Amino acid sequence: MAGMVPFSDREQALRRAWPFGALDDFFAPLAAFDSSDAFKMNVEDKGDSYEVTAELPGVKKDEVEVELSEGRLSISVDKKESDEDKSKDWLQKETSEWKATRGVYLKDAADEGLTAKLADGVLTVGVPKLAEAKSNVTKVTVE
Repeated sequence: MAGMVPFSDREQALRRAWPFGALDDFFAPLAAFDSSDAFKMNVEDKGDSYEVTAELPGVKKDEVEVELSEGRLSISVDKKESDEDKSKDWLQKETSEWKATRGVYLKDAADEGLTAKLADGVLTVGVPKLAEAKSNVTKVTVE
């Protein structure tokens, strides 16, 4: 049974038999930086606030960290495997521990009044906008 290859992994097993499998292995670490592997995140401008949603199926709220620093909203996930899952004798296991961080810059985000709610695998973060946008641009007259 140790030599079994699940049908879903058949393509990957066939690729290993291909002479260029070692080349694929060499470039595999670069693929880890592909943003498509991270969770999906949407940002909506609601006029007086922003609504940021992130798809986080199977993630518990104690595994999520939301932070706003100088206009940059960061959502970090540290998905851990429970001790109960580690004690089982798995033949195949397609869930794992993983970490990911996504961020977005919101130039007029207020530091106070943020809300975050995780329900049904979707994290919703409400970010109010500043009532009066601060301008960090100073125009200098050229003489």
